[in-house]
Amino acid sequence: MQGKDAFPGWHGTTIIGVKKGGKVVLAGDGQVSLGQTVIKGSARKVRRLTPSAAPGARDVVCGFAGSTADAFTLLERLEKKLEAASGQLARAAVELAKDWRMDKYLRNLEAMLIVTDGRDLFVLTGAGDVLEPEHGIAAVGSGGNYALAAARALMDSDLDAEAIARKAMAIAAEICVYTNGNITVETIDG
Repeated sequence: MQGKDAFPGWHGTTIIGVKKGGKVVLAGDGQVSLGQTVIKGSARKVRRLTPSAAPGARDVVCGFAGSTADAFTLLERLEKKLEAASGQLARAAVELAKDWRMDKYLRNLEAMLIVTDGRDLFVLTGAGDVLEPEHGIAAVGSGGNYALAAARALMDSDLDAEAIARKAMAIAAEICVYTNGNITVETIDG
């Protein structure tokens, strides 16, 4: 099974983005699984991209679920798109999604991305989607729905974005066998 048809069966990770109080937090677990075996428990699936040299360009933080090599290929392409779009995340995301869907090589890449520049928060897929989630929360990966539900339940609390992301990831790690509690967190101001 290849390309976008493989998305529903992925077993891999949990990435969540939470936008609240003028901050966006991306958090991801560190587990890398091959079948039913944990290969690594401390992978970094959330990272800052090289900022665009364009005046006024903002830092971009990205989290990925799926094939690591495929995700790195997409992250490199996103960096190039950000440079070409003078650091405008929305424009770069749409251009990447178009290429991802149309290019024969790229459309077979099996990964999903959550990207943010602190203002915008998007989920990018190989189906050509650039989705801006409702309620300021985005989640992908095998534990994504657990983390999403937990974060939505916590959004009305007094917790800040980081505390919500951490609690949501802890809940996902308790439920999803492909998610661990070794969390990487990156925060970016809105």
